[in-house]
Amino acid sequence: MQNQASLQKMLSEPVGSLIIKNAVPTIITMMITAIYNTADTFFVSKLGTSASGAVGVTFTLMFLMQACAFTIGMGSGSITSRALGAEDFKKANTYCSTAIFTAFTVGVLFTIFGNLFRESLVRHLGSTPTILPYALDYARYILFGAPFIITSFAMNNLMRFQGRAAFSMIGMISGGILNMLLDPLFIFVFGLGISGAAIATLISQIVSFSILLSMFVRKKSLAELSHRHISRSLKTYSDIITTGLPSFFRQGMGALSGIFLNRQAAFWGAVTLSLAATSALAADAGVAGMAICNRVDKLLLAIAIGLGQGFQPVCGMNYGAKKFDRVRQSYSFLVKVSASVMTVSAVLVFVFAPEIVRFFRDDDAVVAVGALALRAQACILPFHSLIFGTNMLLQVAGEKKSATFLSSMRQGLFFIPCIFLLPHLVRLFGAEEILGVQLTQAVCDMLAAICSVPFTVRFFRKLKNKG
Repeated sequence: MQNQASLQKMLSEPVGSLIIKNAVPTIITMMITAIYNTADTFFVSKLGTSASGAVGVTFTLMFLMQACAFTIGMGSGSITSRALGAEDFKKANTYCSTAIFTAFTVGVLFTIFGNLFRESLVRHLGSTPTILPYALDYARYILFGAPFIITSFAMNNLMRFQGRAAFSMIGMISGGILNMLLDPLFIFVFGLGISGAAIATLISQIVSFSILLSMFVRKKSLAELSHRHISRSLKTYSDIITTGLPSFFRQGMGALSGIFLNRQAAFWGAVTLSLAATSALAADAGVAGMAICNRVDKLLLAIAIGLGQGFQPVCGMNYGAKKFDRVRQSYSFLVKVSASVMTVSAVLVFVFAPEIVRFFRDDDAVVAVGALALRAQACILPFHSLIFGTNMLLQVAGEKKSATFLSSMRQGLFFIPCIFLLPHLVRLFGAEEILGVQLTQAVCDMLAAICSVPFTVRFFRKLKNKG
């Protein structure tokens, strides 16, 4: 009865209040997650520029894990949400249980193969020779945590898609706060250095995993978790993967673009930064500056993504119940609120960009790289309401091909050619090549926002014909 009442609320209450109700715990979760990721950068940066660069390199490794987690979690979550809207509880139970067990299995494989090829993996992620020792130490423990990291993110998404964001918040926030407390303790008090930061992250992820799993065991989820519901049909796994492909491309392309960004920042940093130091340290400053910029950017985008994730269960259940007017209303509300919040954030970041970067690493070369890149990305922040809003809309509605293509643009189809072309292009106008690296993400975000418009128009035309 309680589950039925919760479902009816999602189909009848005003969409604005529902989205905010779901978004607030999600935003808090995203912010805490982003803050503890940023805390890693802050504390590790005290160990030196090379150590700071190592966090940027291993952040790409986390992106690879998140690509797997979000593919499984958002793919199954989207299907589960629509199944609940259609009151098909058997289907919801099957996809929920199958996804969680699959996520843990994928994490175990990640641990085994990641550690077997750890040095090669870290080198390919863009590590310089001076960053390599730090990156290897950090990656060792992160890889051991893969089963817990991947499954935690998958369970978090499943909870959200069922309108249970408050429960997922408890698990993610507990781990995040613990990580921030353990970082300085392990790094400085116990003298473990960068390994201490990784151990703190590993422990916090195990705690988050345990709390989230307990939510399913204690039946706080609308869908039931049980080994009895694990599917033996390949179609179930295919549905999860294909529906989650937009998330895979969004996160996977993020990891790939991170690799190219690290390499280009290191190369052009060594070439163009005016340092009274070795070219190796100049390269590390380029990587560190962009790493700090990206961590701050992820912290800001947590608000837009959190609002979007608050929108997804509302959209998914109403789409499954064929209440298309509520789908339109929820999308319109999401874009307006997200754009307003991002505009305020953009102004603050643009004004205080140098101070923000210097807070993490008081190094003139790092600040020179990071501050300009951060200001460029701040200018595009309001347009993320379209980028994330449209992508999440298409994914939750089961528009697999469109959602996958759109999610590939920002950090894939646009980013990869731009990161190589823009440094040479800005040189034609008399600027240093590092400027091209600093502007790449902002240029790609603007292009992705423009491309989102025709996808949105096409979707709502199709919805009008259905309604």
